[in-house]
Amino acid sequence: MPPPSAPAPLLIACALGIEQLALRTGEKGGAGAPFTVLRTGMGPKAAERSVTRFLADPARRDAAVLATGFCAGLAPGMHPGDLVVAEETRDPRGRTPCVGTELLVKELVRALPGRTVHTGPLTGTDHVVRGHERGELLTTGAIAVDMESAATLLSAVRAGARPVAAVRVVVDAPEHELVRIGTVRGGISAFRVLRSVLPAFFEWHRSLLLPRR
Repeated sequence: MPPPSAPAPLLIACALGIEQLALRTGEKGGAGAPFTVLRTGMGPKAAERSVTRFLADPARRDAAVLATGFCAGLAPGMHPGDLVVAEETRDPRGRTPCVGTELLVKELVRALPGRTVHTGPLTGTDHVVRGHERGELLTTGAIAVDMESAATLLSAVRAGARPVAAVRVVVDAPEHELVRIGTVRGGISAFRVLRSVLPAFFEWHRSLLLPRR
């Protein structure tokens, strides 16, 4: 009888050093399989390069991929520290459906009681979005925007069929524009929330490893 295959690993991709720090200092217990927190660098091109290179390793070719970090909220009423679970990611090259949105919402509510969780399309851009451009993106149906999630997930599915998802923490919203991460209350709030998301990510990944009936 052949030995059982190892469970597919989990890639958690973020762009910024402060995002990686939040994830690395968060609770690590409960991982059901190997996982990596990969700092891709800022922007869609950097995300595409880093994710494609990571998944080219045969030991990682089946990895599930989850994009995370901070984002700008587009919808009125969003606040720093709110969570966004993408139903799909979008950029000019197309749309990537996400897997397990409902489970992620349930686990994030459990891990972060009292925090608002929004679901909807997450759009990608190659620059920081401010002012009227936010309103224009909102008319497309997107609820939040960041620079890496769409490129991360698109690169992941182009490298092979796999589960993908995106969870972002709102650091900047229409009524709460961020000046500089870490120096304002919104940035600090988002950092603390990002420190607490890993248990939900591990539950999402564990659900993917369970045999299907």
